[in-house]
Amino acid sequence: MAKLGTEKKPAIVRVQNEHRGEEIASIFDKNGWKFILGIEPDKPEDISDLEKLLNPPKPVQSIKIGRNDPCPCGSGKKYKKCCG
Repeated sequence: MAKLGTEKKPAIVRVQNEHRGEEIASIFDKNGWKFILGIEPDKPEDISDLEKLLNPPKPVQSIKIGRNDPCPCGSGKKYKKCCG
């Protein structure tokens, strides 16, 4: 799967006027992202792809359970004797 904002998968943005389009285009150019910009005054603005690029999801970090810690399943046993 291609990464958003690249040549293979450009971000798609819709704005209502040219001035707003220039603002959005400068953000993309500053970051080196590829994009397709549509100016459609009769439709609502859609900058969701830009928001995804500016605020990427954080990677999920799992909690490291020690072998001698209580088991997270709630049994009361040590992790190594229960689910580990």
